[in-house]
Amino acid sequence: MMKDKLWTRSFLAVAGGNFLLFFAFYLLLPVLPMYLMEQFGSNKATVGVILSSYTITALFVRPFAGYMVDTFSRKPLQLICYGVFTLFFGGYLLAGTLLLFAVIRAMHGLAFGMVTVSNSTVAIDVMPSSRRGEGIGYYGVSSNLAMAMGPTVSLYILDAFRNYDSIFLLSLFSCILGFILITTIKMPLKQRSVEMQPEKEHVSLDRFLLVKGVSGAISLCLLSFSYGVLSTYLAIYGKEEVGIDSGTGLYFMLMAFGLIFSRLTTGKYLNKGLIVNMITVGIVFLVIGYSVFIFLKSPVGYYFSAAVLGMGYGLICPSFQNLFINLATHSQRGTANSTFFTAWDLGLGLGVLIGGSIADMSDYTAAYTFALVLVVLGFFFFRHIAGPYFEKNKLR
Repeated sequence: MMKDKLWTRSFLAVAGGNFLLFFAFYLLLPVLPMYLMEQFGSNKATVGVILSSYTITALFVRPFAGYMVDTFSRKPLQLICYGVFTLFFGGYLLAGTLLLFAVIRAMHGLAFGMVTVSNSTVAIDVMPSSRRGEGIGYYGVSSNLAMAMGPTVSLYILDAFRNYDSIFLLSLFSCILGFILITTIKMPLKQRSVEMQPEKEHVSLDRFLLVKGVSGAISLCLLSFSYGVLSTYLAIYGKEEVGIDSGTGLYFMLMAFGLIFSRLTTGKYLNKGLIVNMITVGIVFLVIGYSVFIFLKSPVGYYFSAAVLGMGYGLICPSFQNLFINLATHSQRGTANSTFFTAWDLGLGLGVLIGGSIADMSDYTAAYTFALVLVVLGFFFFRHIAGPYFEKNKLR
């Protein structure tokens, strides 16, 4: 029996648009702290507040994004969200004061929250349901590739030319290309019938948050907390407690390779319905990775943990996204996606805030140890509550 075709023009377009979107995002990520300090003389506390506003506003808009994606025609909404997200990169070039930059950064987070939900929902619509697990994995690879390439390119430009405007312009150009690419997407005809369902007229909590996915969201929050600590304080931890001065770029590149490898190999198992198994294996990888990262303080342990943690997150992220999708009706795909992103962002944001507080009171080893404890708690919560609930209530 022939497989349904996954690599259609529309799927390639939405995955390519996602890559270019995240490439623009990751171009700015490592250089914005330096830009704020050099251009506006900001202190570390101010930089933290301004940059965290992006995550906070994205988190705020996620539930509404899911509702809008499920209520309005998805292709036009995707184009509007992508277009607005693109324009904000031009705003950074025009921001002449710190206050204006802070406002633009916070508003950009709102656009990011909308575009990531709308883009991923369109991706799910254009992939065949029989290969959804595989498709979500490949779609995720596009953002992982951007994570590997974006920081490397921007740091090279900064070292070679010391010109921040060039990086902002490259981000803007990347998103313009992505916008052109997604205009070629052709939505499946079945989408029209879904959008005409009268049940959309009834507004309830389940239109903003997938109520059936609450236990899964708690599990994901416990796991993404660790990523918030890792991604924010990695460079300082490496320098102060491991003795590695400039290994952050290589660490994220190795982590991205681990993510890509596991995403490419996970899809076929998700297609077979082995979602709980994949999440379980992924959490075990996280426990191993963080244990090595914390207790083996050497360059070997440091970089080895990057690949292991990358494989762990590469297993749990597409698996959890499939979990939420399989608990939702077809008309709730946007809500399911927004619940996934909301849970991830909430855990990540708490990791940044609480992890930093623990490090201030003790050290970064204590912060990462606390994150590891939450990963272990997440394992037991998922195995005994969220996993069994999913198996009992899944729709497909």
